[in-house]
Amino acid sequence: QVQLVESGGGLVQFGGSLRLSCVTSGFTFRRYPWAWYRQAPGKERELVATLYSDGINTNYADSVLGRFTISRDESKDTLYLEMDALKPDDTGVYYCNTFRLDWASIADWGQGTQVTVSS
Repeated sequence: QVQLVESGGGLVQFGGSLRLSCVTSGFTFRRYPWAWYRQAPGKERELVATLYSDGINTNYADSVLGRFTISRDESKDTLYLEMDALKPDDTGVYYCNTFRLDWASIADWGQGTQVTVSS
């Protein structure tokens, strides 16, 4: 049974930092590309950062490029998102999941972790 458990969110001031974690189970973790997604209030879920299955190549949304870093720990089947220089626009619920081109059709999501950035 696949499971995704996100944590690490919270309330942070403008310019602050947070580190999100996503513990996965039920996957052959290292074989998948992984991603972080977020959903801001009143908006659709969007792709934020992608880590390809080689564990090296990444891709970021323009809005977070240079501020966020995605990484993984294969020994723990865990995905991370280091977020620096946070802005109020980064507020939302953050989710991890596998990455695929039709990611919007993924049915199974974790509970996510709330990130709130105050101005």
